[in-house]
Amino acid sequence: MSHKITADHLARGAAVYVRQSTMAQVVGNTESKRRQYGLADQARAAGFVSVTVIDEDLGRSGSGVAERPGFARLVATVLAGEVGAVYCIEASRLARNGRDWHHLIDLCALAGTLVIDPDGAYDPRLVNDRLLLGLKGTMSEYELSLLRQRGIEARDGKARRGALRFTLPPGYVWSEDGRIEVDPDERVSGAIRMVFAKYRELGSARQLFLWARGAGLLLPVVQRNLAICRITWRAPAYHTVVQVLHNPLYAGAYAFARRGNRIRVENGRARKTSGHDRPMAQWGALIRDNHEGYITWAEFEENQRLFGENAHMQKRASRKAARGGRALLTGLVRCGRCGRMMRVFYGSGSGHAHRYQCRGDDAHVGAGLCIGIGGVRVDQAVTALMLEAVSGHAVEAAMLAAEKVAAEDDALSAALGRDLEAARYDASLAARRYDLVDPARRHVARELEARWNTALERVAVLERRIATAHTSTVARPEVDRDALMRLAGDLPAAWNAPTADNRARQRLTHILVREVVIDLDDATHEAVVIIHWAGGQHTEARVPRVRCKPRRAETSRSPAEVVRRLAQEWPDREIAVTLNRMRCRTSVGENWTSVTVREVRERLGVPPFQPSEGAPTSIGMQDVARRFGICIPSVLRLIREGILPAEQAMPYAPWKIPLEALATEPVLAGLRRVKERRPKNLQGYHRDETMRLPGL
Repeated sequence: MSHKITADHLARGAAVYVRQSTMAQVVGNTESKRRQYGLADQARAAGFVSVTVIDEDLGRSGSGVAERPGFARLVATVLAGEVGAVYCIEASRLARNGRDWHHLIDLCALAGTLVIDPDGAYDPRLVNDRLLLGLKGTMSEYELSLLRQRGIEARDGKARRGALRFTLPPGYVWSEDGRIEVDPDERVSGAIRMVFAKYRELGSARQLFLWARGAGLLLPVVQRNLAICRITWRAPAYHTVVQVLHNPLYAGAYAFARRGNRIRVENGRARKTSGHDRPMAQWGALIRDNHEGYITWAEFEENQRLFGENAHMQKRASRKAARGGRALLTGLVRCGRCGRMMRVFYGSGSGHAHRYQCRGDDAHVGAGLCIGIGGVRVDQAVTALMLEAVSGHAVEAAMLAAEKVAAEDDALSAALGRDLEAARYDASLAARRYDLVDPARRHVARELEARWNTALERVAVLERRIATAHTSTVARPEVDRDALMRLAGDLPAAWNAPTADNRARQRLTHILVREVVIDLDDATHEAVVIIHWAGGQHTEARVPRVRCKPRRAETSRSPAEVVRRLAQEWPDREIAVTLNRMRCRTSVGENWTSVTVREVRERLGVPPFQPSEGAPTSIGMQDVARRFGICIPSVLRLIREGILPAEQAMPYAPWKIPLEALATEPVLAGLRRVKERRPKNLQGYHRDETMRLPGL
């Protein structure tokens, strides 16, 4: 026993800190783990009665960017004076960064705790021992940085040559000579090809996921841990579909380090998170045409473009994908004045048309709207130009549509056939295993028999599904090519057919049209519509606007009179809304805000609005809409029809609705009628007449 270990140290006990950096080391480097756990026996041999093993940090890095609960527990016990000695196999086990190491040594010096490793015992209170411990910590940190630098440079150099092996996605395997090749399993490769083909048809990863779920298909997934790496078949998941569509390996490119790590500071400590996507220019390696691909690189780039268009909440300035609403040009319309994408606004009533509206710089107060126009006439004008542009190729499109229907049925039947073949193999394998078991071992035979029955049930389910699909295919009327040819000659009738879906119309529009720029010509009262076709051509069309009488500003009351009248009943925000509805302007010609209303009110000496202390006797339209789950225009309609009692201090002012009127039978009946008007068939509701050509 070392002479530095005193009775005081023995009375407080010892702590054995056990750590390995990764789970692979925990599973593979068992000798290091055994030596670290063996320190507990050395501590007992030295005379320590109480020995605590702290091993919560197995599989955690000591570089300082990963949270270590075991190290935090060790620091807490040392600071509390409960530990007389800290045992570790070497300095790098306690910490690989100077901050944690020197912090622990400082605490050990304050608490009189020894640091013991196989080389000896060190007392941080002694100058020579403190110097040696500092050198050990510094060398440990330098060793980590040096090893990491060498490893990363060797790995990246090998990846840039395309020689680094890593886990491949489903559909690819490593050959004997280190090349990437298509998986020889036809079931796996066929499923991957079907995913890409269906995505090109549907144009949406979510729609592809829903289609695969509805068809009952299984997709291959790589199951990987420290010991095995194999293909398993699971029900489609959205993230599985997205991973396949985003992976450039399927385009024949060798890609490495597509995701990276990020380090952020939390509570004064560095924390590392992984899995963050990098731009293509920052990938560690990218070698095109490295192996056989399921799609071409051009198709991969087109898929990424579709992903960007489907992300409606990300890129505001680029066009967006169609989502099945009543507006034909969803995500395609750009303002001709400010260059922003125009939004689509739908009326609350079922018969109301939609509008294309540019909000302008609505992030600033008082900026106002830019331009807006009704969408029905614009959609009809663009539709007429599109049908005129594709009329010469309608015959080819009709023939291609007939071939697509047959190809889709064949692809689904082939996928189910591959699943059935695999299920029959699993059933035969389970039968052979059951035949080989000793009948006397009933506990084994029962389990194998249950597995055999499960495999047979899987076969039966697939056979029934294939039979159902075949029956539906046979029952489906054959494609009448003559009728298709006649329909191709009358494109407006095909476009306005009752069975045509708005989503399909929008997808066709996105294929033909790159962008539509709209501006207003106030001199001729027309909308100037410039269509940018996908082929690079441009077409200009002029659409007459609906002439309506503009609403005049309310000039019978001055802003001061409005403020005096409403300040006792409503807060400044509601007064500002009322003044803007009246088309009043401030002295500098801008819209009213809560700040400008407050300035006028203080200048007039009008006190601010004070809510009553007791229970309120009336509420506003927003509260009524929120309470009954309806929209504000529906509440306003009930007021105008005389069903819902309400009063207004002046025109354009907020409405006050008595609470006692909400429980009356006429009001409740009116609310029921509002909810009954809601569409029960959303697809039928979206199949609106706004996309139809006039006169048909």
